[in-house]
Amino acid sequence: MLKQLFDYVQSLFFLAKDVQQNRDDIERLQSRVEDLTEKICLLANEVQLISEREQHEREKFILRVENALLRSERAFPLSRETKKPK
Repeated sequence: MLKQLFDYVQSLFFLAKDVQQNRDDIERLQSRVEDLTEKICLLANEVQLISEREQHEREKFILRVENALLRSERAFPLSRETKKPK
């Protein structure tokens, strides 16, 4: 009977130790999750900024192409429009 009681107390001690280790592990994991969440938010913001910057660059490029086309049309007018009737 004493041996059985000793085994129960020993099991209880090891279980208490395991529970404390699990709590410590959970705290470390929660901290890592918080760090990763913060980094993911920063990356998401960076991706958003890059996306907006790229959109603005595309818009500027389109405007430059349109301006070049308009300038080329003025430089080379259509022959029908420039000829005067006789």
